[in-house]
Amino acid sequence: MAEAILFIIAEEIIRKLSSRGLEEIGLLWGVKDEIEKLRKTVSTIKAVLLDAEDQSSVSIQVQEWLSMLREALYDADDLLDDFYTETLRRQVMSGDRIEKKVRRFFSHSNQLVYDFKMGHKIKEIRDRFDEIACLKKFHLQERREETSEMRREREQTHSSLPQVVVGREEDKNNILELLCGSYFEENVSVISIVGIGGLGKTTLAQLVYNDQKVKTQFDLKLWVCVSDNFDVKLIVEKLIESVTGERCSNLEMDTLKNTLHESIIGKKYLIVLDDVWNENPAKWFRLKDLLVGGARGSRVIITTRLKRVAEITRSISIYELQGLSETESWLLFKQMAFKQGQALSPSHEAIGKEIVAKCVGVPLAIRAIGALLYFKSTESEWLSFKNKELAKVDQHGSNILPILKLSYNHLHLHLKRCFAYCRLFPKDYRINVQTLIHLWMAQGYIILPHPSQCFEEIGLAYFMDLLSMSFFQEVEKDIWGNIESCKMHDLMHDLAALVSGRESALLDSNLAYVDERTRYISIASNSDSTWEILPSLLKASKARSLLLPNGSKWGKIQKDQCHLIFSKLRYLRVLDLHDSGIETVPSSVDKLKLLRYLDLSGNERIEVLPESITGLQNLQVLKLIGCMALEQLPKDVKSW
Repeated sequence: MAEAILFIIAEEIIRKLSSRGLEEIGLLWGVKDEIEKLRKTVSTIKAVLLDAEDQSSVSIQVQEWLSMLREALYDADDLLDDFYTETLRRQVMSGDRIEKKVRRFFSHSNQLVYDFKMGHKIKEIRDRFDEIACLKKFHLQERREETSEMRREREQTHSSLPQVVVGREEDKNNILELLCGSYFEENVSVISIVGIGGLGKTTLAQLVYNDQKVKTQFDLKLWVCVSDNFDVKLIVEKLIESVTGERCSNLEMDTLKNTLHESIIGKKYLIVLDDVWNENPAKWFRLKDLLVGGARGSRVIITTRLKRVAEITRSISIYELQGLSETESWLLFKQMAFKQGQALSPSHEAIGKEIVAKCVGVPLAIRAIGALLYFKSTESEWLSFKNKELAKVDQHGSNILPILKLSYNHLHLHLKRCFAYCRLFPKDYRINVQTLIHLWMAQGYIILPHPSQCFEEIGLAYFMDLLSMSFFQEVEKDIWGNIESCKMHDLMHDLAALVSGRESALLDSNLAYVDERTRYISIASNSDSTWEILPSLLKASKARSLLLPNGSKWGKIQKDQCHLIFSKLRYLRVLDLHDSGIETVPSSVDKLKLLRYLDLSGNERIEVLPESITGLQNLQVLKLIGCMALEQLPKDVKSW
């Protein structure tokens, strides 16, 4: 993650080094003095980390120093987790054949070897930190993280969940007139909504799509988010899935074409293709040819940031969406930034309007900054924000990302890394909130303020904080009113990619390069040749997460490939193999001794789990939903 997050990693390492459990380990392995020296060195470095983050934006020397420190901190954290796991393994063994194996392993001769090995590793990591501390030839000041409360009052958080839409009624009526008019010759006509990122193109399309007039005018409504990859086959698959509710990723193109034609033939349909980037006319006309057969008056709405995209579709109308007016911008800002019943003095309001003007009428930016200033209620705080942070924003043309990053900068550190982790989900991915919280838990991101609280409870509070500040959107609830899933705006996804840096890799059709510095990996391509990249993937030998958001769309993983992952990626805390086609879980799964989250769900041919899986002492979540052939769990599963 970004440099600011190194502070919290250092903080956790210090906490572990100061714990009684590690003190006992130090005595046992004869490295107590080394552990204490390491704790003092890391404490000294931690004190200047926040200042180093600020200076890194203007100093290459500080950037290089932080890069060295990042690797050392991650390696130290891995080592300490390894120590704790070995200790836990010994504590849980009792009175059976496993205990005998442990006694043999920890015999006097083996104990001496083990003590020497652990002592050597501690000394090696301490020497690295000492060297890094000596390389700090520049002046850094000691700073602490601000601990001011960021969370909204509970009733305010809940009331912010429905999306507030301001100033788009006229735009909606203009699009409806184009949709429902009968003065266009073609059976299928295209309407394009064009505008910069964050302007509300998708929101406008949603308003139109759900309007009562549209419901009565069209026999069939379909919605597909296209995003970066204009894959005609994939778009057709999504269209069919919208009609049938079933995935059809394994069908040939000819079958897909016939199925789509059967779904739309003779019907007056509305199709929304959201977030289109394709500038290749051939691809567009290939898709348009597949949409023939609809009744006269059928329409396609395209949302895009690029006017060139709209032009190649031969749109009957290119609707260039504008920013909100000053009045509308201020109205939206007040709904996001003001506490209930809050009134501002004329000078306070003037400062607020200057801040809003910087957002150039872009709703996403107004939301983000408004939600941020909700926690800065005094006039002096708003003035400081305007004159110091907002004044430094280097904004080029229509690029609103620097404005959004201000909102990220004000997050507490524990929320920063939770948000940055979401870079692993593809754009427009519907994120299951419970799964997200479990992933945060597995990475050790959730900190319990009090032992009586549970990780899921605090994780949900983290999510609500991020939601209230517009880092998430499009929340869906279950029948009991509990939050079930959400999405990220594509600009927020861009922001997550920016702040997570090169240690987080989302592998798609343009396979990113990974190496041993890559700690978080997500395989999100729709390629059929999934595991051809395995040799490159294994270079990330210190990876902590391996996700497969699209499951079986990445192809079937073989047993020997699974064994390679288990053997080479031994620092994984998260391993997602859902819907991967795996038939057998190799017994080598116990090599992943730091693993906390394992998802095997949807693998219908798994019949048994190896006994060795009970050796995963750190495992918190094991998902087996949809493993229909699974006959029984390992007999020692009760010991987890």
